[in-house]
Amino acid sequence: MCVARYLRFGFSLGEHIIFVIVCSVNNPAPQLPIIDSGALTRCRHRVRLDGLFPGKSASEPVDTGVKQRQDAAIAKRAEIAELVIGAAPERWVKINPDQSASAQARDTLAACEAGADRIWGAVLPVERDTGRKGRCEMLIRDDEGGGYIPVIVVNHKVTDPGQGAITSGLFEWEPAADPKRKVRSQVRDQMRVAQVYRMLERRGLASPSLTAGAIGYNGDCILVHDLSAILDDYDERFADRIAVARGEVLTSPSQVSECKSCPWWTECKQELVRNRDVSLVAVGSRAELLRDVGCNTIDQLAAWDGEPLEDWPHGNFDDAVVIAKAWLADAPLVRRFEKISVTRADIEIDVDMESYQEHGAYLWGTLLNVGGFSMYRGFATWDPLPTRDEARSFAEFWGWLMAERDAAAASGKTFAAYCYSRSAEDKWLLDSARRFAGEPGIPSKDEIREFIDSPQWVDIYQAVSDQFICPNGKGLKKIAPVAGFNWRDAEAGGEASMAWYREAVGYDGEPDETQRTRILQYNEDDVIATKVLREWMTDRAEKEIPLASEL
Repeated sequence: MCVARYLRFGFSLGEHIIFVIVCSVNNPAPQLPIIDSGALTRCRHRVRLDGLFPGKSASEPVDTGVKQRQDAAIAKRAEIAELVIGAAPERWVKINPDQSASAQARDTLAACEAGADRIWGAVLPVERDTGRKGRCEMLIRDDEGGGYIPVIVVNHKVTDPGQGAITSGLFEWEPAADPKRKVRSQVRDQMRVAQVYRMLERRGLASPSLTAGAIGYNGDCILVHDLSAILDDYDERFADRIAVARGEVLTSPSQVSECKSCPWWTECKQELVRNRDVSLVAVGSRAELLRDVGCNTIDQLAAWDGEPLEDWPHGNFDDAVVIAKAWLADAPLVRRFEKISVTRADIEIDVDMESYQEHGAYLWGTLLNVGGFSMYRGFATWDPLPTRDEARSFAEFWGWLMAERDAAAASGKTFAAYCYSRSAEDKWLLDSARRFAGEPGIPSKDEIREFIDSPQWVDIYQAVSDQFICPNGKGLKKIAPVAGFNWRDAEAGGEASMAWYREAVGYDGEPDETQRTRILQYNEDDVIATKVLREWMTDRAEKEIPLASEL
């Protein structure tokens, strides 16, 4: 019901008093913003904008990478549900996900009140007063203390090899020290289980054990979280973010890593550019450190003449000053040194690997360069990962690469193999040797290690990082165009290729061979880009790129 209200006020205008009657309409008070745990690790300014305009994020197209991660998480949850419920269906109450959120919450509370042993797909009622909403994949009844233990299922690693983690089996809640695992810290996971715990606690449904769990990518155990070490941080973060969402705390835009997938980035970037904001060249925590000492703009950073800031994260402080100068000069790269060098050889092979999440490496792309002639060859499996056929394609790649290496040595020619940012290639080389040990053509880990530790395995990313300051980033898609190379496919990128791969192998339907061709072309362009960049560094970079001292 709307109520009209009339207000009478006055103000002076010269010798006269002007009275104004204003009719206002009292609409029902707007609902206060509600936040999930994701807001606790999200950009504060985004939280404020989402609170002001709640329909914006929902109406924007989902970023490709975000959509892929969401789909992968859904698949992982379905996999774990089938595993744990299938083992003992009589122990489980499964909440119907096709009904409304309020109906899911009603059914979840009913299951808790009935003392259900296990609940899958738990949703808790929205707390309009506190501003909380939350859900989790599993609620496990605490047989000893009563109440429920929240457990989430995620599609990333929650542990690493090591020791110190507390884990439980999937089928019985039996926390114990794990001699083979250490915790991989995931703050977003901690905040999610803490929010669900607080919501359970409010309804008298929380286990007094102050524990929660997370099932990660490998899906072979539950990592046990000690909530007593998490809740204080959670409470502080929640108090801050709910105040931000409700407009009780002012925020302003600042560039962070999250911006690239944020629906508000276009608007925020315009404001940042208009203000020449320092976060455009010093992202995230670096910008905060600069603002703390009164350096708010790119111009101020470019004119810096004091001592470098202590505890400067992510690189050299002097580089940040040069990047600011480069931004003002519109220079895409800056040379550190007068002379640029890069390893060259008689026989050169560029290598680029394509993987799908943690399931495996399905394509090893190569570009053989001899005497001005280049030939692309891809070693692939199109059986959906995970597949043992990956061993065959990897063995063929490795055998071919080593044969070219041996042939170069036998003919007295120098040899070098190149990649761009070797960490992924190194990981999958070593992992492939481990996973497929004993199968035909598979090298030992020692053979792999001998090769990647040799001077014949050259990381062009490292050569770029050592010799250039890169204002726009060091990714191949950022650097290669400076050397004059552009990809044939405008949508080419690692995240896009994940979607192409799903279609290529038929994860969601019939295999699409056109997407296989698209992936191979993208991979070929990647290895060609590495070749072009290496040759440009040899022939033209010194002439085309300014020295830092020249800015």
